[in-house]
Amino acid sequence: MRSVITRVLAGMVVGVGVQAERAEAQVVPERLYYGVDRRVPVVVHAPEGFVGELTIRLHEIGTGRVVAESAAAEGRADLAGLLPVLWEGGLTRAHLAQLYADGEALGAPVVVQPLLTPDRAALVDPTTMRPSDDPRAQPVFESERRPVLAQRGQASSSARDVVFSGLRLYVDKEVVFETTEGDIVFRMRPDHAPNTVFSMLHLVEGGFYTDVIVHRVLAALPDGRPFVVQFGDPTGGGAGGPGFCIDLEPSGLAHDFGVLSMARGTDPNSNGSQVFICLSREGTSFLDGKYTAFAEAVSGAEAIRAIAATPVEDGDRPIDPPVVLRAYTRDAPAPGARSGALSSVSAPSRAPAGR
Repeated sequence: MRSVITRVLAGMVVGVGVQAERAEAQVVPERLYYGVDRRVPVVVHAPEGFVGELTIRLHEIGTGRVVAESAAAEGRADLAGLLPVLWEGGLTRAHLAQLYADGEALGAPVVVQPLLTPDRAALVDPTTMRPSDDPRAQPVFESERRPVLAQRGQASSSARDVVFSGLRLYVDKEVVFETTEGDIVFRMRPDHAPNTVFSMLHLVEGGFYTDVIVHRVLAALPDGRPFVVQFGDPTGGGAGGPGFCIDLEPSGLAHDFGVLSMARGTDPNSNGSQVFICLSREGTSFLDGKYTAFAEAVSGAEAIRAIAATPVEDGDRPIDPPVVLRAYTRDAPAPGARSGALSSVSAPSRAPAGR
């Protein structure tokens, strides 16, 4: 099945459902967006000739915990009618809707993302919480600023206005980066950074990451802690991007070995297409909350290490840069069939010898 994301964002389909593009037994959203408190039409595809029990379960991402479930049947259905928690439970994070046949997961899950007012970040003076151009200014989210300002009598309320507008539904995908050092597979984490994940899927499915060099290899900080490798600039110079920016998101995904995070400029809301792969927890933990971590590698540790071992010249620029040959998406496995993310124990404790 061609991606719903690519078809909608490319403007290739208007007012047409996607149920005809069945790839295998699974739940398929009829469209990408659903307004609040309305029907959420999906199509349930069961295995041919199946006569057992179909179930749809709503899982937390990360833990896999089931938060709601309902019996289902082959054909068109209202997911909100089957899972009332979608409108009644006040979802604040993305979840996964997975189809089961007699308890066995079928096909890829569907990401169910609530559409919420963004929690925007600004550069502020940490002592006054006021916007500042001072080099010491740090990105702080509105949800963090308002309570402080309210305590000081400088804000009418400590709570920011958050509007729940509806849902975005699409089939969950993994991203594969084919590099000259080997393939790296990333699991997306829309529960932590949904809009960043969605933008990445759009770029990947649009062919953005084709023949793009790894333009920065900073394998270690001055004290030897493994740091990052960076790519995503089609010009190869380190200042290019996709022609648009997206906001910093308040991701709770910890920077760690194999975690994919957005590179940006001084402006916290200047995320685009450049990303970096973390090489260790000890070297990147200080980036938590300041950069948007949005995916975690599930395979490709050796490729990451090989890229990190690339010899560099001034400016951390590789002498013979590794290349991202292409990137593509593939259906993600069911929540109960997922391998673990690459952990910090996979990372070198110090930079490769000879750097």
